Amino acid sequence: MDFLVTGDRSIFFYLLLFFLLVGVVQALFIGGLFFFKRSGDRRSNCFFGVLLITFGLTLIHNIFNFIELYEVWPEGKFLPLYFTLSFPVLLFFHAKLSLYPSYQIRWTDAKHFVLPVGQLLFFVVVFLQPVAVKAALGRVYYNPFYGAFEQGLYLTSFFAYLYFAYRYIRQRRLEVRRERNPHEWRKVLYLRTLVRVLLILYIIHAVFVVTDFVYYEFLEINLRSVKTYVALGMLSFAALGYWLGTYGFQVLIWGRKVFGRNA
Repeated sequence: MDFLVTGDRSIFFYLLLFFLLVGVVQALFIGGLFFFKRSGDRRSNCFFGVLLITFGLTLIHNIFNFIELYEVWPEGKFLPLYFTLSFPVLLFFHAKLSLYPSYQIRWTDAKHFVLPVGQLLFFVVVFLQPVAVKAALGRVYYNPFYGAFEQGLYLTSFFAYLYFAYRYIRQRRLEVRRERNPHEWRKVLYLRTLVRVLLILYIIHAVFVVTDFVYYEFLEINLRSVKTYVALGMLSFAALGYWLGTYGFQVLIWGRKVFGRNA
């Protein structure tokens, strides 16, 4: 979700920018640590690490738009930093492989990565185009990778994959209850908390995205010119990353103690 500069750069502008930059550092740092996590399923760790890193990079993209960096550096427009369509898939596979580490990824699972890979390739290809070409491109309504259609895919896929992840969590919870495995039980509860809080935060974020679209397309009101709305909208997105980072930090610091050696 892109945002424009809110006007005169007051202390609140810099406070917001600082908060966003801390979110970037947190996401990239904790995400990188997951690649060195020895306990638990390595594939699940990698999926969560990539999730945090792609979130941090997307937050950088939003910051660049917020400070209008591309206005003074047009060569950098369409840097491949935007990964909204990757979030739901990465989260889903992290949860699934955490719950069922014996699951073997099949070639049929490739369908989940069509949109994420397509979005990455779109930004890479456009980024390599001449400045004149990039300057003429923007958020095209029907673009599935960077436009109103992409925002629709982003919202619907995130909710859908959250639901799919929760189904696996609920199924595993019933199995663990019968097995009476305390370590697996704690892991399920942690993942359930991760998904439940994400759902609440994402509903708040989705309200900002949908409201912005409806007001602009149907009422011809540009909410991005309202400073408070822009700030709260950016914070709603950053809050998702802060929660993912908080969960990741907990798993890294005391996950082995809580979940056992295989956590």
